[in-house]
Amino acid sequence: MGSQGVSVKKRSWSWQQYLNEQKAEAAPPTLFTQSFPSRRTGFRLGMKLEGVDPLHPSMFCVLTVAEVIGCRLRLHIDGYSECYDFWVNADSADIRPAGWCKEHGNKLHPPRGDETDFDWQRYLHLVCLSVHLSVSQGCGFRVGMKLEAVDRKNPGLVCVASVADVIDDHFLVHFDNWDDTYDYWCDSSSPYIHPVGWCEEQGRPLTAPQGHPNPEGFVWEEYLQETGSTAAPSSAFTLRDPHGFQVNHRLEAVDRRNPMLIRVATVADTEDYRVKVHYDGWSTQFDVWCDSDLPDLHPVGWCQRSGHPLEPPPGQTDRLERQTVCPTAGCRGVGHIKGAKYTGHHSAFGCPYSDTNMRKEVVLPDRLGGERVVTLVPVVMHYHGNQSDRQPRLQAALHQSVFLSALSAQPGRDLSLCWEQHRKLLPAVAGVHAHSVQHWSVQQVSDFIESLPGCEEQAKQFRDEQIDGRAFLLLTQRDIVRIMSIKLGPALKIYNSILMFKHAKDGSQSHGEDGSQSHGKDT
Repeated sequence: MGSQGVSVKKRSWSWQQYLNEQKAEAAPPTLFTQSFPSRRTGFRLGMKLEGVDPLHPSMFCVLTVAEVIGCRLRLHIDGYSECYDFWVNADSADIRPAGWCKEHGNKLHPPRGDETDFDWQRYLHLVCLSVHLSVSQGCGFRVGMKLEAVDRKNPGLVCVASVADVIDDHFLVHFDNWDDTYDYWCDSSSPYIHPVGWCEEQGRPLTAPQGHPNPEGFVWEEYLQETGSTAAPSSAFTLRDPHGFQVNHRLEAVDRRNPMLIRVATVADTEDYRVKVHYDGWSTQFDVWCDSDLPDLHPVGWCQRSGHPLEPPPGQTDRLERQTVCPTAGCRGVGHIKGAKYTGHHSAFGCPYSDTNMRKEVVLPDRLGGERVVTLVPVVMHYHGNQSDRQPRLQAALHQSVFLSALSAQPGRDLSLCWEQHRKLLPAVAGVHAHSVQHWSVQQVSDFIESLPGCEEQAKQFRDEQIDGRAFLLLTQRDIVRIMSIKLGPALKIYNSILMFKHAKDGSQSHGEDGSQSHGKDT
């Protein structure tokens, strides 16, 4: 894919004129982590390097520069589909020169098909890339240290976490007994990390590691002793000051749904460490909350200085903007909802901004194999940290409902960790055992599905498929989501109901196999 695909001249549009018309102020450059580039990047197409896979933040992979636009790079993970390509800034801390992993003792995941005895000298066909690495003062965190950390994908949760890796002044946060797709890199000033004991001091619930035998009675001292680990020292946490962005500040921001583009944007709302970005000329449904230090936020003039095209608001240029390519208002047909594999689209099906794609999560098969999928474009959920505790608590319940059961390798084993949350979210399931469910008729299964909140439309589908109680209990998450094509929300409720039925049966076995209507323990 060539850069000419988005290099459209828009000489009639200027920031200064736009700011004057809008009576707006540009956000001061000092507020951004991305300063104006002092020189053009030295990266060229085909160059090889090592870097972090954003969908698996614990993994360093062999990468190829697939596209260069200004000071931004589209990187390809060697041996895998272009669907997994991703964009970074040329000065990103997530990319390193070839050979860096070996030199620093980090594991490098080689390209698919070249897993045994990978050697850069043998693999390289071009001159080895040299990347400038900034000198770092390091940090007080060490691999294996424990802490409490916010789940960035479910901000209402603070969880037991570990330091999984340390590179310069950044370290990798890993949530104990979860997979690495929820890991993230941060530094000691991050507002998302806290020392051991923070939740107790703040009166907030702490989510125990998945599989912990007593999540409600989790005690740090016992856990540290059991795992032979130490808590990260309080002195290592250096919380940074809140940002200085103000509502109506103008900036340039990477389009979250179409990251090959950078758009004219406005700060629509603020929190201490986050900003709500509005893309000028677009509906507020495309607004996104992001961290104030996100590398995808740039000061006014950054695109011009770095040689990257800037997308002005729709209708703000004198060039002809006919909707002959894509039916979505304002869209020029550039980019694709399925990622970098496709350079453009001509219908709502592939449009990142179509109503159809705005309502659903875009997922890809995990490139590492298996049945798991990874999220390419999430459904936008607006979380506000200054809301009451009700929203975080509900998010926490939903999070445990999903991640401690539906995505667990042994979901039935871990269901007891969130029994109360399940009962509150799915009250129709309480008091029902798998022993009874297996004798349900097709109509009884349909009636039960219809009783679940938000699952009324799926009841007919179960009737049409002639699913009785015995077949119902045999359904897997894959059957429900992929084969029956049920939306994620209803699918999770249905699947977790099945898990609860099975758990209730397992829990009653200690009292005999008579299908007793007792759950064994009612708290």
